[in-house]
Amino acid sequence: MLKGKTALVTGGTRGIGFAIVEKFLANGANVVVAGSRQETVDKALAQLTEYKGRVLGVCPDLCNPAEVEKACLAAKNKFGSLDILVNNAGVSSATPLYKYTLEEFNKVININITGVFVCAQAAAKIMKEQGGGVIINTSSMVAESGQPAGCAYPASKFAVNGMTISLARELAKDNIRVNAVAPGVTRTDMVAALPKETVARISAGIPLGRVGEPEDVANAFLYLASDAAGYVTGTVINVDGAARA
Repeated sequence: MLKGKTALVTGGTRGIGFAIVEKFLANGANVVVAGSRQETVDKALAQLTEYKGRVLGVCPDLCNPAEVEKACLAAKNKFGSLDILVNNAGVSSATPLYKYTLEEFNKVININITGVFVCAQAAAKIMKEQGGGVIINTSSMVAESGQPAGCAYPASKFAVNGMTISLARELAKDNIRVNAVAPGVTRTDMVAALPKETVARISAGIPLGRVGEPEDVANAFLYLASDAAGYVTGTVINVDGAARA
């Protein structure tokens, strides 16, 4: 579905991000894996040896325009284009309001909102010159439902939704589609470490009766990145088993 295309995936070294990387590679794309540290990038690349020659690792500061631009250009220079940007990198928080420090609040906002803006701006410049592209942002079901504590995280994902819709309208004239995927409870490392009883209790509250798998979410990204979604832009796809209902 993505043969001949090149994607840059931030937060691509583990969890949902790594599942997206694997899904894109399996569907013919060249992929640039962006992580927060060289150590995690190298670990991810070591698991992708079967795709040697079609994968590249980078670790830019996502809030630094110069570093992000360099990473985007590295993708274009190595593979000839930058067709897809996945803004998946993000940090969460569950700190109660009364204990929230401004430093912690700003860390969530900077990575989850500023990082999306910086990466989208750098990638869009290249995509415009090429004649088009796709930007997909990772949102969350808590953008709609909120969460009991850690207000910066749902606030940041609400902002991601707004940025997604706005950029879709602004960049449509440049043939750049912009969408988002909002996962629900997904079996990442954090969920996998929970006791079976806890997972069972969480699953009981989800209409489909189970937590999501990283591949469930990656499939939505694959669809939005592909030509099958050629007339889809400015939308947020919920992949949560109707847990938000």
